[in-house]
Amino acid sequence: MIDAYSILEKIRAQKPLIHHLTNWVTIYDCAQVTRTIGALPVMAHAPEEVGQMARSSSALVLNIGTLTREFVDSMIVAGEAANSKRIPVVLDAVGVGATDMRTSEARMLMREIKVDIVKGNAGEIGALAGVETEVRGVESISVKGKPEDIAASFAKRTKSVVVITGKTDVVSDGKRTYKVHNGHELMGKVVGTGCMAASVIAAFAAVEKDYAKAAAAALACFGITGEIAAKDAKGPGTFKEAFFDVLYNLDEKQINEKIKIE
Repeated sequence: MIDAYSILEKIRAQKPLIHHLTNWVTIYDCAQVTRTIGALPVMAHAPEEVGQMARSSSALVLNIGTLTREFVDSMIVAGEAANSKRIPVVLDAVGVGATDMRTSEARMLMREIKVDIVKGNAGEIGALAGVETEVRGVESISVKGKPEDIAASFAKRTKSVVVITGKTDVVSDGKRTYKVHNGHELMGKVVGTGCMAASVIAAFAAVEKDYAKAAAAALACFGITGEIAAKDAKGPGTFKEAFFDVLYNLDEKQINEKIKIE
């Protein structure tokens, strides 16, 4: 049993600083979800400061959603700085498999720096792992193999915790594999929920050094928030507004009653 609420309480008490090098489409939402859950966000991208910022942070998020060569250079500087301080690095492999550049740059990042947690949908992680996939834009169309098998195999090979998001989220460190059954279909109708999930995972990893447990707990809390927010939502707009309020007020009773980690 993973005590997700205890980890959430640590975030609220410690207020870890989460450094993001993230995409321009969802940068505001990533900052807001980080602040809402109780952590502190910072979005520093310039190569002249990313190393210093990473060293003073509690976790680092690298999101390749709006990819440029210069952006990747900054990610390497920040990642090396985070590695030097043993700060968890979360790589959000947005759109890997859609273009050769995204796939090659994501693989290069995983070679150049120690990525503690790599996250993506089934197509993105499958493409990163070398599995036959079809990714259109940032959407997973098809992937050959079961997500839990892909996650476990890739985790063993990379020594990273692998997170595959979907109707059921899968988290594996190569030895243990968790399935998280929380969430709501409206989460997929709002641009940015995947990026926000990476921010929440980073906040949990900042205070819980068992990164597989941290990621599973984060996704459970994130999914529970979606379930509650969807109850009175009329569509994506009202859902998103409610989502932040629910996350801010998420309590022990709600988590313990609704958590579904297998």
